[in-house]
Amino acid sequence: MAGLVGLGRRHLSSRTRVLATTLELIVAVFQRCSYTTTIAASSSYSSAREEEAGWRKEKGRWLTLPPFAPPVDASYVRKAIASGQRPAGEEEPTTALKWVRRCCPHLPMSLVQKLFRLRQVRRDLTKNGSHMDGYYGQQQLRRVSAKDVMMPGDVILLPVTVQNVATKKYDYSESEEEISFIRSLELYKDSAIIAVNKPPGMPVQGGVGIKYSMDALAAKSFKYDYPESPRLVHRLDRDSSGVLVLGRTQTSALVLHSIFREKTSGALSDDIKTTCRALQRKYLALVIGTPKRWKGLISAPLTKIVLEDGKSERITIVKDTKTASSHHALTEYQVIRSSAHGFTWLELCPLTGRKHQLRVHLAEALGTPIVGDYKYGWYAHRKWEPMPWPESMSEDEKLPKNKPPFGLELDGGSIAEKQPFLHLHCKQMILPNISAALWQLQSSSVDHDFLELEKLNLVAPLPLHMRVSWDILSCLPR
Repeated sequence: MAGLVGLGRRHLSSRTRVLATTLELIVAVFQRCSYTTTIAASSSYSSAREEEAGWRKEKGRWLTLPPFAPPVDASYVRKAIASGQRPAGEEEPTTALKWVRRCCPHLPMSLVQKLFRLRQVRRDLTKNGSHMDGYYGQQQLRRVSAKDVMMPGDVILLPVTVQNVATKKYDYSESEEEISFIRSLELYKDSAIIAVNKPPGMPVQGGVGIKYSMDALAAKSFKYDYPESPRLVHRLDRDSSGVLVLGRTQTSALVLHSIFREKTSGALSDDIKTTCRALQRKYLALVIGTPKRWKGLISAPLTKIVLEDGKSERITIVKDTKTASSHHALTEYQVIRSSAHGFTWLELCPLTGRKHQLRVHLAEALGTPIVGDYKYGWYAHRKWEPMPWPESMSEDEKLPKNKPPFGLELDGGSIAEKQPFLHLHCKQMILPNISAALWQLQSSSVDHDFLELEKLNLVAPLPLHMRVSWDILSCLPR
């Protein structure tokens, strides 16, 4: 019995020692883990502080976006301008991801998402040097997630390297002379829009085989000190000329897009007068022949057809309005001056914005194709004979002083030439003052009368070839 008790005591003592040893090992491991965690946390904190200090030293490392301002729904602005009432309704909160996309539309979505995923997007917590979170006069940055809601005045910063991505889209190296030429086309500029007088022969939008276009050139020449490049909101044919409007910000561009779309859809409704009041465009065209009536409204649906080669296409009038591809089109016209030599100056007001609408309506509906329109008026140019120069006019006086850049041919092209240029020019555009409308909608006041909103009257001088044709017909006996 005593042996058994001794054996039991020795066994219990052995188990106790094993348990004690096990507990000592657990405690040691726990202490080591705690120490390691403390070291890691301390190291992470120190690294964050060092990184923050590095950010402050390297101020040029960040690209600062404009302070956040609550966006305005483009359709709301259009409705406010049309109805004269301030739009009502709550807008969806803007996240940091949406704001970066709005300020930097040229950046690929994948890149923007990657910046947020790698935690490379920051918010500046100092506003105009004010005292925030114990800091005064210092830039304090904090990481931002893609879903963080933006508040008025918030400033977002991106790595400065994104500027390299932004400049790849428009890889042009224009000379100062070329930039000066583009800027000489400017008709009007405010905080929301830029209006230019597009020269004939200059494409509005780039594409295959197009080296220079207005959208690419405007992105560099008309950006000035704005963080965003101007954007196209409507188009003009390559060979036509006249008023071309660009939005300076994404918000103003969206509003202008909405107004131009509403111009077309509203013209097909019963409320045409309201639509015309919101936006008006007037063209001047020289046509071959004379309309039977001196003024009228052309209402003819248009459709697109593919030619026999399978590649080329053209627009034509379609009689069956039930055709799925047909689009109704309205054009007002009025005779300005007629000539005994078979030419007529027309003023045109398109109430809708269909492709090649004016050219097709004049050629097919009125039977008076535009001078220089070889696509829709080829039959009228088969026996073209240049008009003689009047003795009172000198040909040298009508030549441009300097050769224009970008391969533009601005000399010649009048009715005195064997191959005249297209005689279609957007001479005037009347549209609401978008800058004033946006300012009113973003202000705290609710008493705004948008019916009294100022209208912008944009007028573009005639191109050289149309001025020469005008002078020639004015000098010849009627």
